[in-house]
Amino acid sequence: MVSDLQTKLNYVNAYRENRLMAAQDVLENQSLFDELVSICFSPSDKNNHKACWILEFVSYEELIWLQPHLDFFCSNLKVLKDESSIRPIAKVIQLLIKSHYRKNENCILLSEENLQDCIEASFDWLINDVKVATKAYSIRTLYVLGNHYNWIHPELQIILTKDYAHHSAAYKAVAKEVLKKINI
Repeated sequence: MVSDLQTKLNYVNAYRENRLMAAQDVLENQSLFDELVSICFSPSDKNNHKACWILEFVSYEELIWLQPHLDFFCSNLKVLKDESSIRPIAKVIQLLIKSHYRKNENCILLSEENLQDCIEASFDWLINDVKVATKAYSIRTLYVLGNHYNWIHPELQIILTKDYAHHSAAYKAVAKEVLKKINI
C-alpha cells in the first residue's frame, strides 16, 4: 500500500512552485516528516530525490524538526549517490552547521560524531565530481566548520587553490570569497 506522502511525491516535479506546495503539505502535517527523512536516505526509492527537494524547503522553515533525526541523517550521508539528492542535502547540512554554531534557543545541537559525518561528506562532495551548487554549499559549510576545527581551513585552502583554474565562474566566485575570508 502506497503512503499519502509517496502519493504526493509521485506528483512532485522540478518546478519550484510544485516543490513548495509539497513542502507546505509536510509543514501542515508534521506526521509526514519521519517518513520524508526516511525516503531521503533510501536511494532505491524512486522518489528519493524528490523527498530531498522537499526536505530542503521544509528545513528552511522548521530545521528544528531534524533534531531527533540527526544521528540517522548524518550517519547516512554516505548512502547518497544521485546528484539530485545530494545538492539539497548539502544545503540542509549548511543550514544545520550554521544553526549549531549560532547557539540560541532554537539552535540545532549536533554531536561530535554528527559534525564529523558532515565534515567527511562535505569534503567528499568538494573533491568528487558533483555539480557546482553542491560544491558551493560544501565550501561554505567547511568554512564555518573551519572556524571551530583548526585543521579544516588549511585543507580547504589547498583544495580550493589547486582546483580553482579547473572550475566554472560560479565555483571560482565562491572559492575566491572563502579564500579571502581564510586569508584575513
